[in-house]
Amino acid sequence: MKISARNFIKGTVASVTKGAVNGIVAIKCGDKTIKADITNEAIDSLGLEEGKEAYAVIKASNVMIATGGEAITNISARNQLQGTIAAIVEGAVNGHVTLDLGCAEASIKASITNEAIKDLGLKVGDTATAIIKSTDVMVAID
Repeated sequence: MKISARNFIKGTVASVTKGAVNGIVAIKCGDKTIKADITNEAIDSLGLEEGKEAYAVIKASNVMIATGGEAITNISARNQLQGTIAAIVEGAVNGHVTLDLGCAEASIKASITNEAIKDLGLKVGDTATAIIKSTDVMVAID
């Protein structure tokens, strides 16, 4: 399968918690956990259960970047993935920042403005955190 989303992170389902309509699927990749808020219908049709291999799929434009090593505690976004900046590629207005997550050769790309790259002082080798809302995470299986 080929898709336009830049982030396709392979892991194992750590938990599935169903609600009335939607559920939270936690996908573990090394010591990182990515939570996806998807419908119960999608959970059932994909056969998602603890231990099953799955992919977290995230568009780069849905990834925010924060600096500093501390977890942000006063934010509603469920996913905070700390990593090392592996690459920065600036375009005319926006750039791509790639974080090495240190799990199964996984990385995550964020599409942010060049202005944000400059204002945050991002440099290759620095530690940064990718922040993603759980509703921005899709789940795929082989």
